[in-house]
Amino acid sequence: MKKIVVIGGGSGIFNLLRGLKKYDCDITAIVSMMDSGGSTGVLRNEYGILPPGDIRKCLVALSESTDLMKDLFEHRFEGNGSLGGHSFGNLFLTALNYVTGSDENAILEASKILNIRGKVVPVTLDDSHLCVELEDGQKIIGETNIDIPKHNPELRIKKAFLSNPAKAHYGAIKAIEYADIVVIGPGDLFTSVVPNLLVEGISDALKKTNAKKVYVCNLMTKNGETNFFNAEDFVDVIEQYSKTKMDYVLVHDHSLYKVPKETLDRYRQETAHIVRFNESSKVWDYSKLIVDDYISHPSILRHDPEKLSKKILKL
Repeated sequence: MKKIVVIGGGSGIFNLLRGLKKYDCDITAIVSMMDSGGSTGVLRNEYGILPPGDIRKCLVALSESTDLMKDLFEHRFEGNGSLGGHSFGNLFLTALNYVTGSDENAILEASKILNIRGKVVPVTLDDSHLCVELEDGQKIIGETNIDIPKHNPELRIKKAFLSNPAKAHYGAIKAIEYADIVVIGPGDLFTSVVPNLLVEGISDALKKTNAKKVYVCNLMTKNGETNFFNAEDFVDVIEQYSKTKMDYVLVHDHSLYKVPKETLDRYRQETAHIVRFNESSKVWDYSKLIVDDYISHPSILRHDPEKLSKKILKL
């Protein structure tokens, strides 16, 4: 049975985890703990817990429980009351933290309740925030302030770092060490994927592992993070922070599926553009470029769980 490790944030790797759980493989999701926005940010600040949002999404993605149970965990309360904006799953994990005594125990118990295939491991148990330095020298503190920029989003991110040193969870290091394939991404480059690579011990583990290292490139750029990036730019950043080369890079070939104009127009309103690649780039001298049609829904561009999983498991 192949041991597959997936590194990223909850939203980006959600579809990949959904696809992998249908196959006979041992899955470990290593999840960023730097989220600071929305319901997660409120609970993190008020109760001093690790951010539950990305953990929740990965638990739901790997769950083999009933649809009702998965819908319950993803249910978000509406309105302006005290529960407005919170998801039931985030509140449940917060309560479970207090009942079981720790974030780690809460994740283990929630994994049983949701009957998940595989394991969900926080990249760290240390409290730290994502920070970036922009090309003009300005420093932005907090994932949500980078994700939803109040600064000029056209300024490139020069450097990413953590507010406090954070050590990798032992389970994350061991999972990478014994993996057959380590998959990084997809997901927002600087706010979901890179934070994992900034945690002490992760880049060393990636350098030492004998696993095949795979990067799944995003389908679209993101305003304030990857404006006008091509696939090679994404790979450069991943290799800069992982301090190792990727063996394979999966990039969607937009010539294989013509995205409807109205869909692209909607993304352009968010200053998001198709990620393209240059086959003659020197990046592909050492990383094998694997282009294919990886898209799932044409109206909301997402990776297809089945297409992505099949391709990765064949490597």
